[in-house]
Amino acid sequence: MEPYDPYPPVRSRRRPHRSDRFDDDRDDRFGLPFDVRDLAAEDGAPARRDRPPLDTGLPDEPAWSTWLGAVHGPEPLPSWVVTDLGAVDADLGVLKTGKEADVHLVERAVPGGASSLLAAKRYRGAQHRLFHRDAGYLEGRRVRRSRETRAMARRTDFGRDVIAVQWAAAEFDALSRLWTAGLDGSVRVPYPVQLLGTELMLEFIGDAGGVAAPRLARLHPTGAELAELWDQCVTAVLALAGLGLAHGDLSPYNALVHDGRLVLIDLPQIVDVVANPQGPTFLARDVATMTAWFTSRGVAADPQALTEDCLRVAGLR
Repeated sequence: MEPYDPYPPVRSRRRPHRSDRFDDDRDDRFGLPFDVRDLAAEDGAPARRDRPPLDTGLPDEPAWSTWLGAVHGPEPLPSWVVTDLGAVDADLGVLKTGKEADVHLVERAVPGGASSLLAAKRYRGAQHRLFHRDAGYLEGRRVRRSRETRAMARRTDFGRDVIAVQWAAAEFDALSRLWTAGLDGSVRVPYPVQLLGTELMLEFIGDAGGVAAPRLARLHPTGAELAELWDQCVTAVLALAGLGLAHGDLSPYNALVHDGRLVLIDLPQIVDVVANPQGPTFLARDVATMTAWFTSRGVAADPQALTEDCLRVAGLR
């Protein structure tokens, strides 16, 4: 038998060292679970997250072309499309801000080689979208997963993100169809270069210096020029109806004029006039809006007659 010890050893109550959690604020530069800059911070110094990052002296990583991981536009590709994976995308500034997306001017260029100007349309996520009147446009559109359908109907953050992706995909699909259909000159739209998530890369409609083509609403055409633009408008609306589509938000602000040609833009809300119960209403509104602008400048036009022609072409009469 062991002798009695009146002073047994006391076990340590300290917890054993645990491994780092996934959410530890680790300084990846040194493998430490804190930022070494905090050790030198004095009282009253700004929080670590508010301080600028340390200057490593290394050059910034180029913004390489995202062509490889994106969905590409219809073939044949225009000759100006740059597909080289060594190309760099340079953001040259904002062309336009809108309710649901911002459009940036981007130059995609191979160093010392080919280059082209693109319009990068970037749809906003759930926290920044301002476009709320989308219920009517979404009728007739479905997604495969019931969870996504419910989220879209309830307008949760996730649902609004799904809708943003849908807007981008719908516009890309519409532009692809209209570009192919417009090869005969019936309708002109920007060529859809690629789609990646909620970013849509489009042909830039403007000059080589980066100056965008003016909107129809800013122009004051008269005489033969006005008559020619009206004829192009009628041809485009009828061409859309022939595909069973309506722009959904057609106005002089959603049409550019470049080299004498009318170019339709902003088509995320494009409507299937057959599948969407409100399709004929959207079509009639498009016709009425454009007709009002042209008639106010002296064009003799009948919106009701043109609407009937469109519905007949779409197979609804």
